[in-house]
Amino acid sequence: MDTRRHEAPTRRTVLTAALAAVAATASFTAGCTRHGTADDGRAPRATPTPTEGTPAPSGQPATGSVLAVKIDNVAAARPQTGLDSADLVYAEQVEGGLSRLMAVYATKLPEVIGPVRSVRESDLELLRQFTRPTLAFSGAQKKLLPLIDRAPLRPESPAEASGAYHRGSGRPAPHNLYLRPAKLMPDGAPGRAALTTGFRYGPAPAGGTITASRTVRYPAARFTFTWSGDRNRWLVSMDGTPATTTKGNRLAAATVVVQHVRVRPSEYHDVLGNNTPFTETVGSGKAEVLRDGRSFEATWSRPAATGGTTFTTADGSPVNFADGQVWVVFAKS
Repeated sequence: MDTRRHEAPTRRTVLTAALAAVAATASFTAGCTRHGTADDGRAPRATPTPTEGTPAPSGQPATGSVLAVKIDNVAAARPQTGLDSADLVYAEQVEGGLSRLMAVYATKLPEVIGPVRSVRESDLELLRQFTRPTLAFSGAQKKLLPLIDRAPLRPESPAEASGAYHRGSGRPAPHNLYLRPAKLMPDGAPGRAALTTGFRYGPAPAGGTITASRTVRYPAARFTFTWSGDRNRWLVSMDGTPATTTKGNRLAAATVVVQHVRVRPSEYHDVLGNNTPFTETVGSGKAEVLRDGRSFEATWSRPAATGGTTFTTADGSPVNFADGQVWVVFAKS
């Protein structure tokens, strides 16, 4: 019997199935680089949430490795999810004078974190203070990819770990990409010892100025921290609106650091031609440390990218932070 007439339909069937699989994959990573969506090329359309049966990505984080997540912070991205569980939140200026956050997790991993957005060159320098941190982000500019590859960290975008991410249905892309951190950190949170930031915790220094609130302004964004004696925390507001999580919890910091740094143009631009600022976190400068309803004038110092940042008073004494979540807002000096 001549089987050649049956071979062509079989090959067509296989080819059709293969093309369908490729199309399904492309729907999640449309516009992606090898490290995920180049979302500051505007993110792709929303896609279905991956099934719970999707295997976790291969590879394990190094012992003592924190999880750092780049989090969207425009109005359409709020309220965020899982931000109240972070040990440390960095706020930086990005294109167009807007702001973006990087949350660092060491003692607790929430079930979901997001919305997740793209990485910046400044983040790579900032993250060198940690031991091979796991960096969760949704993409990067093409020219930045070689720097990410050379950085001493574990990059985990949807391209490397699609099973760890899903698109939410409640808001439009690019403000709806969320991370399941347990998929990246199957051994759980590494513990407080992984926070190799150079920060010191303990009793407040003497003196300080009674402070009810402090606002830090960017060209197109602002952060306000208002002291709550009832909660013994600084309540966070962003762009004039109280900041909450999707569960309704008010974001509140035990310590707020306003770190005055040099912010210079970088080699990178977004798709609209706006330059990407580079925030220099190695060096020294002035800072304000807010804790216990007071503001303390300080000097910050980070001599090398591989070390953390110390904060001292005018006489050289260390400025201790209060126990709890720390916000560091980089302000242009």
